[in-house]
Parts: sequence; C-alpha cells; structure tokens
Amino acid sequence: MATMVSLRALLAVLLTLTAVAAQASLSPQYKRLPDLRHRAELENAWTAKRLATVPKLLKRYGVDAWLISQREYAEDTAFRSYKPATTFYARRRTVSLFHANDSSLAGSPNPITWIDITPEVWTDLDRVLEAYEPDRIAINDDPTGHIAFSDGLHSGERKAVIKALDKKWVDRFTTIPLIAIEFISYRVGGEGPEGQLFWYRAMMENVWAMIDEGFSNRIVTPGLTTTTDVEWWFREKMDNMNVTTWFHPSVTRYRAPMVDMAGHDHSIIQPGDMLHVDIGITALGMNTDTQHLAYVARWDGEHVPDGLKEGLRLANRMQDLTLEYMEEGKTGNLVLREVQEQMAHEGIVGKVYCHPIGDYGHAAGSVIGFVDHQEGMPVIGDLPILAHSAYSIELSSSYLVDEWGIEIPFQQEEDVHWDEDSESWKWVYGRQEKFHIVKWQPTLVNQAV
Repeated sequence: MATMVSLRALLAVLLTLTAVAAQASLSPQYKRLPDLRHRAELENAWTAKRLATVPKLLKRYGVDAWLISQREYAEDTAFRSYKPATTFYARRRTVSLFHANDSSLAGSPNPITWIDITPEVWTDLDRVLEAYEPDRIAINDDPTGHIAFSDGLHSGERKAVIKALDKKWVDRFTTIPLIAIEFISYRVGGEGPEGQLFWYRAMMENVWAMIDEGFSNRIVTPGLTTTTDVEWWFREKMDNMNVTTWFHPSVTRYRAPMVDMAGHDHSIIQPGDMLHVDIGITALGMNTDTQHLAYVARWDGEHVPDGLKEGLRLANRMQDLTLEYMEEGKTGNLVLREVQEQMAHEGIVGKVYCHPIGDYGHAAGSVIGFVDHQEGMPVIGDLPILAHSAYSIELSSSYLVDEWGIEIPFQQEEDVHWDEDSESWKWVYGRQEKFHIVKWQPTLVNQAV
C-alpha cells in the first residue's frame, strides 16, 4: 500500500511538472486556417457527427421527435447548430423534424426538413407523423423564459404550427430544455487535422499571438497610442486573418493614482500602465473568448511590480479551484458556491463568472455566476454541467497592489474543453501565468512622461 501511495504521489508530481513545463514553453505563432471551401467541408463533417447523437439524445429524454419550425430571419436558436455550412439563414418556412431513427423513419434523413411557403409543408409533415406515430414531440418553447437556446420557436410561428397541424399532434407537444441545450453545446472533439478540437486550438493560439503582437512595441508607443487604437488594430488583424468576432475587443488601462492633468486624454497608454484586453474570434462555426494582462515598462529592463504579479497569481489560483470543482452533473450555482467557499478559506477576494462557449460566444449550458450576480443565477445556473462541451473560465481576483496603494481587478479568461480520457477539463491552448510586456521605448514622448 505504501508503495502504491508513493507511486501515485510521484505520478501526480510528474503530471504537475509536465503541465508547468508545457505552460512555460508556450510561444504562440500564427496558424493559417483552412480556405473557405475546406472550412465548409470540415464544418459539415462535424455537424454530421453531432446529428448522429440525436436518436440517443431523444430517447434519453423520453421523446420520439423534436420539431423545429422557423422562417427566414426568424430562425430558431438551434438552427445554427444543424444547418449546412453554406446556409446562412432559414429560407421561406423551414421545418425540421428530428426523430429517434426507429419505426417508419428508421434510416431516414435526420432531421427531415421541408423548405416551403405553401400549406403543403403541413400536409407533408402530417403524413410523416401519421406513419411515425410519435407519443411525445419536443418543441423549443421554454416555459421558464430564461433559456434562450430552448426557446427558439417564435410566437407567430408557434401559432402557425398549432393552427396547421392535427390537434392530436399538438396535444403531444412537450418542452424539455435540455434537449436543445445538449445538442447545441455538444463538441465533437478530434485532435487530427480533420478534428474540431485541432482547429479550435489553432484559433486559440492565433488569439494568443494577436495579443502578443498587440501588446508589444510594434503596435504600442507609450505616450502616443490609445486604447482605442489597439482595439481597432485587433479588429483589422482579424479581418486580415479572414476571421471575424462576436464582440468588439476592449482594451483598458490601470495605473497608480496620479494628479490628473487638465485636458489629458486618459485613453493614451503610458509607461507604468497595466493593460487588460477582452477579445474573441469567430471562425469554422466556433467562437473563442480570452482576457489577458500586460505591463508597460517605465525603463529598459524593468520587471513587472510584485503586486501585479501577485494579483495574476491569485487569478490563476481561482482558475485552479474552478476546474477542480467543475464536475459533470453539478449545477453551475453549486460550483460557484464551492469555489467561493474555498476562496474565502484561502483569503482570496474575487468574482467568478464562467460560461459555456461554442457555436455561440455565450453558448448553451449552465453558467457559473454572473459578474454582477455572485449569488448565482436562477434557472440557467441550476442547469447541469455537461461533458463534451466547452467553457470560458472567466473570473477576476481583486488585490491591493502595494506599489500603487489601490485595489484593482485582475481579469482572466481562457477556454477549456472536455477531455474524454481523463474525464476532466483541459485548457484548449493554455492560460496566462506571466504578463505580456510592452518594452520601454526611448522616444521623446516617453522621456517627457
């Protein structure tokens, strides 16, 4: 037994050292994403794998069919997660019937989809339902009003469905929010060049490389460059890389208290600033979300102040705690409470506000706190944490920086994926453990500052 314990301890140490070494070796480089045609092929292959999970998903929740009806520009929230890559919006009226792949529909396309603007779409749907005879039909009409991903059936479309279909089918309608949530959140993984995770990791590395460049002397001239300049540089860089985003990047500066100068532009980056960026990109039907910190050196060779390094270390510790307690099946609210209790035990002050990520930036699944609701969230915080999904571990420590004499937030955000082998969460690319450095530049402006 003693030998077994010692071997386990040794293995734990080796795994820790391996993780530390891997983190220390991170040197992000820009990765070329596939051309648009190849992207579409990849996305369609990933969608096919997701659609293959539908029969088991429906049977797990005791339904025989899942009906989605939508019109052009009034799509169901789930539409993005099953449409072909070359389809951007629903057309006319698009009706999709997902089924459990049994009875009369065994071997049929899944979903069966009609695109029509005439009443014939309902006639055809009625005919299929008569042959299939489903006992329960799920629709996306969330009764709580809190879950957007299972509430995609628009009010007018709901009325049209109820009016057009035989009453016996309408009487079999049911709403089970987790069907849409599990379907939308599902990540198909894959480490090879055809894999979803492979390209998601490449996207994350590109974001890290962008931040490395954006928070460098190439882009920032202290005393001249504004935070807005850097934000728009990020946007232009995305455009040049043939990716887009789901939110405009934000760059914020923090610094020691000083006497304000009349007419001074507070968006101008100065030596001694701590910079924060919140940035994400969109490509291949996926989204990223990242927050990093940088320090603007005041002289050549200056090190990051110890107080700033400690604030980042505490944020890293909060990340460790979040992943430790973030177990499959727990609710987001429970994870939040457990992390907060351990933070209090360790004397850490901060906020936790993690969210699922994937087809959407703020994707389907349980949230772990909101930045302004640290008591937890009703309904969407009571959902279970799902395996085979991805999360943005978003949080901030709050720390009194001795060198500055003020308490500031140290905001961090990194994406994690579900690792099937270890049945745990792993960083998609890595996490920030050292500040980006904007090196000192001996310009006349800096010398004056």
